[in-house]
Amino acid sequence: MSNDTTSARGPSPALRLLEPYIQTRDPAAAIAHPGLANGLVWAVRLVAGQEPAPLDADDIADCLEGRPQQHPGWAWLHFDTVHSAARSQIATLSCLPRDVGQMLAETDYAALLEAEGDLVWGALPAFDDQAIEDDRAICAWRFAMTPDLLITTRRNPIPALGAAYRSLRPGALPDGPAGVVDRALREFTDSVRRQISQLDDELDRAEDALLLIESRADLGHLSGIVGKVRRRATELRRVMTPIDRVLRDEDLDMPDWAEEELRNRAERQVHAALDDLIALQDRGRSLQDELASSQAEETNRRLYIVSVATTLMLPATVVTGFFGMNTGGMFLSGGRYGTVEAGVVCFVFIVVTWVFLKFARLL
Repeated sequence: MSNDTTSARGPSPALRLLEPYIQTRDPAAAIAHPGLANGLVWAVRLVAGQEPAPLDADDIADCLEGRPQQHPGWAWLHFDTVHSAARSQIATLSCLPRDVGQMLAETDYAALLEAEGDLVWGALPAFDDQAIEDDRAICAWRFAMTPDLLITTRRNPIPALGAAYRSLRPGALPDGPAGVVDRALREFTDSVRRQISQLDDELDRAEDALLLIESRADLGHLSGIVGKVRRRATELRRVMTPIDRVLRDEDLDMPDWAEEELRNRAERQVHAALDDLIALQDRGRSLQDELASSQAEETNRRLYIVSVATTLMLPATVVTGFFGMNTGGMFLSGGRYGTVEAGVVCFVFIVVTWVFLKFARLL
């Protein structure tokens, strides 16, 4: 009777997720090839003092159906949600409340951390897998965990999760799923702090160039460096501030098994990175103001030179304008050295003007 009922209703979301996995008859092969099993990237069991072991199909089905696990340790299942089929099935997993499953299937970014009883779920930021670190875009990965199960999802490749997975060794296994989340978040904050260090070095070079430059005629490239640093620092701060806010939320009732990693250790890491970002922004803002002041000073100097040259040439302009009139009886027009004499008159007027400006302390 139960088999007929199951066939009438169709396979459960957990079994649908596992169909390609079961067809391989080789769980290790499915784990080794991302994209198999409707987005299942890896499924491992972690026991203290032992190497991570791949789960077989029955164990994965037990985890996804919410049945009690028959083995020691805890399990980690990681899914790729790039395909809509995987998202729709993850959203209806019976081992999780419906709203938590829907959260795991979402693709937009929003920092989130919630807890109810022994279940903790949320969404955290991460960098994508671009080769150049300071050009990496910010994306998100999602998780839901209990003391013996961790389910993570992502749409883009997340190096932080890969680093957390590769760090699983017999002598360095976390005590529970919260340790993996902490490692991934620590990897992200470490990347942020490395970028902060690089941006700080760029500000050092810009500051040295500003202090040592002899001619301030070309400050545009320094403004470009400072502007790039400030833009990237602003992007990073917009990401780190929500994480710091959700970790410091006093209304969040975290279970005891996750309190140390997510509320104490992770909060310190994020807050320290945020402090570094604020200091970097303040320094960039100060250097930007100094650059603006230097550029304004250079502009005023150029305007001063133009004004002085215009003032000195004003008498000569008057003289040339006078001698350029087509009127009869113009003096010096009949002499052999009229042009020279007119030039001397212009020069005399320029000298007189220069003396007057010096005497009036306008130069």
